[in-house]
Amino acid sequence: MVQGTTSDAGKSTLVTALCRYYRRQGIAVAPFKPQNMALNSAVTIDGGEIGRAQAAQASACGLLPHSDMNPVLLKPNTDTTAQVIIHGKVLQNQSAVQYHDYKKVAKQAVLESWQRLSAQYQMLIVEGAGSPAEINLRAGDIANMGFAEAVDCPVILIADIDRGGVFAHLVGTLELLSASEQQRVIGFVINRFRGDIALLHPGLDWLEQRTGKPVLAVLPYLHDLYLEAEDALSTRHAQQGQTGAFHVVVPHLPSFSNHTDFDPLQLHPGVQVSFAKSPDQVAGADLIVLPGSKSVRSDLARLREQGWDTFIARHLRYGGKLLGICGGFQMLGKSIDDPLGLEGPTGQSAGLDLLDMQTVLQPEKCLRQTAGTFYGQATPVAGYEIHLGVSSGPALSQPLFSLAEGNDGAVSADGQVAGSYLHGLFDLPEACDALLHWAGCRQAQAPDFNALREAGIERLADCLATHCDFALLEARTAYSPPNQPAIPTK
Repeated sequence: MVQGTTSDAGKSTLVTALCRYYRRQGIAVAPFKPQNMALNSAVTIDGGEIGRAQAAQASACGLLPHSDMNPVLLKPNTDTTAQVIIHGKVLQNQSAVQYHDYKKVAKQAVLESWQRLSAQYQMLIVEGAGSPAEINLRAGDIANMGFAEAVDCPVILIADIDRGGVFAHLVGTLELLSASEQQRVIGFVINRFRGDIALLHPGLDWLEQRTGKPVLAVLPYLHDLYLEAEDALSTRHAQQGQTGAFHVVVPHLPSFSNHTDFDPLQLHPGVQVSFAKSPDQVAGADLIVLPGSKSVRSDLARLREQGWDTFIARHLRYGGKLLGICGGFQMLGKSIDDPLGLEGPTGQSAGLDLLDMQTVLQPEKCLRQTAGTFYGQATPVAGYEIHLGVSSGPALSQPLFSLAEGNDGAVSADGQVAGSYLHGLFDLPEACDALLHWAGCRQAQAPDFNALREAGIERLADCLATHCDFALLEARTAYSPPNQPAIPTK
């Protein structure tokens, strides 16, 4: 199990690298994260949803994502409440206090998934969440040491040296663990190192003498590495905009979800992407994209409070284009009705009235991977749907896409406004080029997003193979591959 001294220490990255490394060895390996809190999710082969990092790790294993790989997913609605998803399906909204009491039940779901995967695969690589040294969260923990103790799992502790304080992070975290948890830590990984490794050796020697734990790897800072971010909005992969670059503006709303939709645009050499909390932060735009949202009505209210509705109206008057994705698509209609209070207080909100349609939020969440073409064209598109709302109205008679399950989205009569429920709609280069061409960008240079992701995973595994002492790691875990054939992968 990989646990981190902090969030973003490199847990997801290391698990991804380990998954691909052991897949190369012919081992049937799968990822596992007991509990995840993230607004970025992916649709699974069994019709559920899990964190996107676990979907990327499944790909590193040559597998399609399954809900057992992340049995508990928490999707925040507010600072104090979250949608609780168990085995890929929505359970209910709970406050932080309610979920703390629910952890005993959630733990059983975690152990059921662990047992099912353990029966199918020769090796499971587990990712922790946040830090195991969060004292206030130790009681009933199922995300870090509580899980490791329950299943008797050895732990690697990873820390990010690029942020500074790496020795304090590692020693301090270890000191805050119980005696049995300290014994469970088999060694350290130091992540994102830059410079001359010889200058680090005195610190490594001190760390090993102080803790009695070996440093299993010092991983270098990999520049220009592409991997999807698990949760926090990342602009790490954004290209430096060329002079005259096509400018895409995305309002950064409080419940912004599935921001990985914009990774292909950030990687596009002819596009500049700006995530702005206020229209005052941008001078203008060629294309405005309203993103997905976990709380559509409250984000729509914030959109108006910040003056984005006025900015959008001016943008359209001057001939600009506007695209809505999922929750952003719902905002484009006449109204959004939440009669059951699924995303907040019950009630109805007036939409931006740019498409003639209405949306009603319903308890059954639509979860599916899908593919098709642009409506009336042969240009391919592919992605996934994760939404509660059902939209209806005359606007849908002029759809944006024709998918396997039927038509999707809408385009306004004047062609300036379009929307879709499809996440990942920029992932295919052909689809990205077509959408940018519609918006007025004539540079057909969209990157091959899937190839970049695969190249990033391969580069990670190469780096780990070079810098990790696998003989020591496997000796410390007492691991030897079982004598059984590997499970077929995708």
